[in-house]
Amino acid sequence: MKLFDGGRAPNPRRVRIFMAEKGITLDIVPVDMGALGHRQPEIADRNPLRRLPVLELDDGRVITESVAICRYLEETLAPEPSLFGNDAFARARVEEWNRRLELNFYAAVAAAFRHIHPAMAEWEVPQLPEWGEANKPKALDFLRMLDAHLVDKPFVAGEAFSIADITGLVALDFTKLAKIAVPEELTNVRRWHADLAARESAKA
Repeated sequence: MKLFDGGRAPNPRRVRIFMAEKGITLDIVPVDMGALGHRQPEIADRNPLRRLPVLELDDGRVITESVAICRYLEETLAPEPSLFGNDAFARARVEEWNRRLELNFYAAVAAAFRHIHPAMAEWEVPQLPEWGEANKPKALDFLRMLDAHLVDKPFVAGEAFSIADITGLVALDFTKLAKIAVPEELTNVRRWHADLAARESAKA
């Protein structure tokens, strides 16, 4: 199988971090998103949303969406250690926090970046700077809630590193491009981020 990869873009990076944690190696097909390579037939024919990453199986079937790709890789190539939870409750907790991070934080950071950054003017049409600015406080509100949650937890879903932590790491790193400053007083979020960033997989 092969992975069509978009470099430093957040969603492709989520899959690469997941693969690094699992020790999974795939054939990588680099796609230059800066040159709008993801809009060319090579990707558009595989994913009508023209987004990356895209996993193509040996039989030609295609899986898109980062978490769906990660689930497939875990179930077929590397079940252990599980990054989706080892029992029903743990799986539910990981799903809960991954969704919270995606919908309430990652999406707000992405909206700020896509609607404010000049480089995104050709991608986000119409680009609405007011909407981008409106999402910045939403992201910060979520981080304040998350800071309280992390007061006695090493990882967002409890005691074990999971896909939810990968989503959180990538979203927090993305705040720099979105020009969202993480407040100094959010010490638990900062500690959590530093621990995640120190993992070898974060370099993927």
